[in-house]
Amino acid sequence: MKTIKIITLALSIVLGGMLIYGGIGKFSKENPSPVQVVKKAEKFQAVDKELTLQKILYINGMKQTGYLWQFLGIMQIVCGLLLISQVFTTFGAIMAFPIVINIFFFHLFLEFDEVGELLQTGGLLLINAWLLFKERKLLKSIIYQPEKLKFN
Repeated sequence: MKTIKIITLALSIVLGGMLIYGGIGKFSKENPSPVQVVKKAEKFQAVDKELTLQKILYINGMKQTGYLWQFLGIMQIVCGLLLISQVFTTFGAIMAFPIVINIFFFHLFLEFDEVGELLQTGGLLLINAWLLFKERKLLKSIIYQPEKLKFN
């Protein structure tokens, strides 16, 4: 039992650290102008470059909103800090799950040729799922409340 606690602690630190690292990365470069995005996208209009074009448009679409890319970065940092805190790990795992699953799906559908990144993001998804599974009894009492259907 102690070994599982140590492994869970290590996994929450790994997931938290990766989320913080990814979140900070969202602020490391200035967002490109719409003209720069169009010029970059025009280079990848050939049929064999369609996946690259989709990635460019997807990521730069979030950046062009002026808030979504930064909001995603802030949420990754917040979730990472919650996971590392060891006090709010379950809350951090709940908050991080939609982010992590979307990162995994991005790599699965738009970068499936990048096996290393797919394995890395798949590993992060498994870690996140493990952290939630570990707290399934607590989560069940929050999510499944049949007594709310009884009217006395």
